[in-house]
Parts: sequence; C-alpha cells; structure tokens
Amino acid sequence: MKKTLLALALVGTSFGAQANAPGGPGCGWGNMVFEGQSGMPVHLVATIVNGTSGNKTFGMTSGTNGCDTSGALAYHGENMLAQQGVMEEVAQDMAVGDGEALTALSVSMGIAPEDRGRFKQTMHENFSSIFSQEDVTADEVMSNIRSVMKSDETLATYS
Repeated sequence: MKKTLLALALVGTSFGAQANAPGGPGCGWGNMVFEGQSGMPVHLVATIVNGTSGNKTFGMTSGTNGCDTSGALAYHGENMLAQQGVMEEVAQDMAVGDGEALTALSVSMGIAPEDRGRFKQTMHENFSSIFSQEDVTADEVMSNIRSVMKSDETLATYS
C-alpha cells in the first residue's frame, strides 16, 4: 500500500510539473511547424515531432531550430513531499533510518545507489534538524535536507 501511494504521489507531481523547456520554449521542428497554434492536440503532436526525430537535441547542440541553451532550467511544480501523506511517510522512515519512502526520496533526488545508505543514515542522524518543528512545511523540509546534504562531503555533490 505504501508503494502504491508513493508511486501515485510521484506520478501526480510529474503531471502537475511545468518546466522551462530544455533548449528554450520555441525549440524544435514541432514548434516551428505549429507556431502560433494552441491546445492539447497541437502540443502533443509538436512534442512527438520533436521527440521522434531528434531535431530538438540537434538544435540544442548546433544552436539551430530555434533552440537556445543559455537560459537556466526551472521547475514550477509542487514539492513531492507536499503530496498527501508523503511527508509523513518520509518522516517515519527517516526517524528509523530506512524504508520505502526514504528510498524513493533518495532516488527522486538523484542519489546514486552506492550513496543511498549514507543518505539514509545522514537523514536519520539529522532528523531533528530536518523536521525542526511540529508544523514544518514540505518546502522547509526539503530546504533542511539540502542543508544537511551540503554539510556532508559525499552528499554535497547531490545538492
């Protein structure tokens, strides 16, 4: 049950996510062909054209096809921990130093398999500073996790 809830939360987060597109907002043949049009079907077809032909990747590496990689990528979606019940499961797992929710968090943060044990141990040892108050928010927890990671020589490379 925990796996299912966590998987649904992760998938739900990805559906609600919006990002500045790699290569810029007008990058790729799909964007060029359907320029000025809107709606889900047009966006879907443009994405398929960009993804199946590899022209967006070519455009980013060559500076063509309306692509520009000088801008920073940004994520405007909801924090994964803010999903219903996820933060509580992560807190429980962090308190004991292991568990599915803590593993899922480490995977979502890009922690390499060989460093996940260290991540779990470090989170467990710093539980009280990560969950610093009873009504801590998901954003505060993520900020605290990143701070703890920055103070660890191995985990600092991930934050």
